[in-house]
Amino acid sequence: MRTVVVTNPPRADAAAVDALAGYGVATVHEAMGRTGYLGPSIRPVHLGSRVAGTAVTVLAWPGDNLMIHVAVEQCRPGDVLAVTTTSPSTDGMFGELFATALQHRGVRGLVINAGVRDVADLHAMGFPVWSAAVSAQGTVKATPGAVNVPITIGGQVIRPGDVLLADDDGVVRVARESAAEAVRAARAREEKEAATRAAFQQGELGLDRYGLRARLAGMGIEYVDHADYIGHGDA
Repeated sequence: MRTVVVTNPPRADAAAVDALAGYGVATVHEAMGRTGYLGPSIRPVHLGSRVAGTAVTVLAWPGDNLMIHVAVEQCRPGDVLAVTTTSPSTDGMFGELFATALQHRGVRGLVINAGVRDVADLHAMGFPVWSAAVSAQGTVKATPGAVNVPITIGGQVIRPGDVLLADDDGVVRVARESAAEAVRAARAREEKEAATRAAFQQGELGLDRYGLRARLAGMGIEYVDHADYIGHGDA
């Protein structure tokens, strides 16, 4: 691993990032062809937040938060800090003091493939965090890593400047070049879902709206009256 701090990486268009914050993670994930989701292991530390921001990335060693300190200086308003480790770690690498420093710089949240602590304080100060673990286990500041290099979380490659959208459903990554396209696709999907919601509120069934009835017979699914079902010896 090259121990490097990359300065001034390209960032996604700020207007597109802010627009994406108006849509949910699930909507954007589906709209972009079911891509970009960081997986179920990255969860909100507390519920009720939705943020979108440009990624500042950190590659750190397990149990060592030195490079998070280094990364703070590289953060700008509208960023989201994204941290992973060179091997799996659940140690509490991030807490209230880091959040205080990041809030001062206008950072919108943290996504970390490791542990965080000071959860009550993070909640009280309104700093949203998505993490793989909550842990009081302390860390050291001893091993160099890298800042603003591509990292991988949940099988998704996150480059500095890519968009991270996070809410109660998890986190999705959108390539910085695709931010405007993602906004258009999410808007179209939300409009389609609004029409479907209205139809369901009027009593229409998904079986009919999605044309699923015709598929059932081809799948070998039968509708059988209960009396006939019991009569054939089925429980």
